[in-house]
Amino acid sequence: MKLSIYLVSVVGGRVPKSMELCTQTFIHFNASSLSSFSSTSNSLLLLLRPNTLPFKSNYSLNLSSHYHHTHNSSPFIVSASSPSSVAVGTENDRLPAELKVTQTEGPNSTVRLHVEVPPLVCQDCYKRVIVEFTKQAKIPGFRPGKSVPESILVGYVGSKNVKKATIESILRRTLSHAMASVTGKALQDSVRIATKFSEMEETYSSLGSLRFDVIVDVVPEIKWISDNAHKNLKVVVEIDSDIDAHKTFEQEFRRRYKSLGALKVVTDRGLQIGDVAVIDISATTIDQDESNIKNIPSAESKGFNFDTEDGDNVLPGFLDSIIGICRGETKSFPLVFPENWKQENLRGVHAQFTVECKELFYRDLPELDDSIADKLISGCTTVDQVKELLLQRCFEVEQTAREQATDNAILNQLSKMVEIDIPQSLFEEQGRQLYGASLLEIQAKMTLNEQQLASLSSPKAVSEYLHHQKDNITNLIKQNLAVGDVYRRENLQVATEELVKEVENSIAEFKRQNQEYDEGRVKDQVQEILEGAKVLEWLREHADIQYVTK
Repeated sequence: MKLSIYLVSVVGGRVPKSMELCTQTFIHFNASSLSSFSSTSNSLLLLLRPNTLPFKSNYSLNLSSHYHHTHNSSPFIVSASSPSSVAVGTENDRLPAELKVTQTEGPNSTVRLHVEVPPLVCQDCYKRVIVEFTKQAKIPGFRPGKSVPESILVGYVGSKNVKKATIESILRRTLSHAMASVTGKALQDSVRIATKFSEMEETYSSLGSLRFDVIVDVVPEIKWISDNAHKNLKVVVEIDSDIDAHKTFEQEFRRRYKSLGALKVVTDRGLQIGDVAVIDISATTIDQDESNIKNIPSAESKGFNFDTEDGDNVLPGFLDSIIGICRGETKSFPLVFPENWKQENLRGVHAQFTVECKELFYRDLPELDDSIADKLISGCTTVDQVKELLLQRCFEVEQTAREQATDNAILNQLSKMVEIDIPQSLFEEQGRQLYGASLLEIQAKMTLNEQQLASLSSPKAVSEYLHHQKDNITNLIKQNLAVGDVYRRENLQVATEELVKEVENSIAEFKRQNQEYDEGRVKDQVQEILEGAKVLEWLREHADIQYVTK
């Protein structure tokens, strides 16, 4: 098996990255912006940095409001209104008093924690902030680090700045304690403080205590329609007749053979099967009331190269209607779009077609013997060898297509057998990953300038994608989580040797293309793919699968 690491893995036994749990919290704080807080300021920007993870990333803890201030890259660097600064270290210690935390479950697998911080904890945080300011504040008339009367220090730094720094210290110090009840369930990049900063200031000023609400997404519960639903899958797989190996073999062999022939101008007859015509096509609707007649733009074409051997790919009756047409001749004829036509708005429409033949060619093909075998497939010496090799390839393509169609049908059925209250943070991350993957595909097909790339990467474009693809994203998440649950339920395992081999192959591919990579993330993603493959293999063996050709 050869794996390719993409931005998004389709299935995996593990939860997606955003389903990794939040294990440790740091709040980044820059007090140089404290002076920008006004009576209308509603929030702070707090950053989570779960540094126990195998990948490098910062996670935002947003207070739900409209204000965001800048922050330093180092945790708790507090720049006062003076040239000095205060470095407040990470604190995850025992609190001098217990917090009161009330937990309420919300929609989309969210939990709201109402946190009440008692005055004793607030006072202790205030003292620590004063100590840290004292260590680094450069106050005229006092040596750095020496004792400074509190009133002078507060007057120099600013009482508002001290209060804001104290509230930040309280939040930082109490947040991990407040979230103890959701430890092991909280999702990364999902924690946000819902209380406005101005409200926290008011509570702290009047009561000497602090109250705030925290909203966090948690690992969603997977509810199956029955306990053993995954063991009794009944799946109908629709197979496109176009993937039939014998059919595709005939088409590919004919295509290769035709490519060896030269096109020559027809001068003495009309169009017949095997010819290539350059035609102009126009079409209008048929209606007794001439005022209702309309053009059909999607059916019109100028300078269309029409290979008569591809007649099965055009509107039924079109080829028969132009057989015999000569160069420079025009034919007009009525046709009806069938009810299974790919464009729904044209199904059942009666149309009048007009076709003008601009050029007419026939193919001057070489003899179909062993002398052209090497031109059909390099290295072959006989036509029989060419046919054997082509048929083998077509069977491989058909088998791959059947397996892919089977996997898709299984996953689709699996998503219908689970109920999951999907967290918004998980939905948005999965959606952004899919959108990022689609942008990479677009870039691979065409060159985008900076303006186009900026437009496609804008928040508005991403938001529109999430809205329009909501059902697809939701189904994909349900499939991923259901697959992961089956992996755990059935105690499936991936062999260490297989994992090591595929990781090495993937890293070698990154190196070959001179691309940067994170070995830990590569390993995680390879394991996800291998675990997903194990689950699909198990499901194929235990499912009742029926194949229907369409």
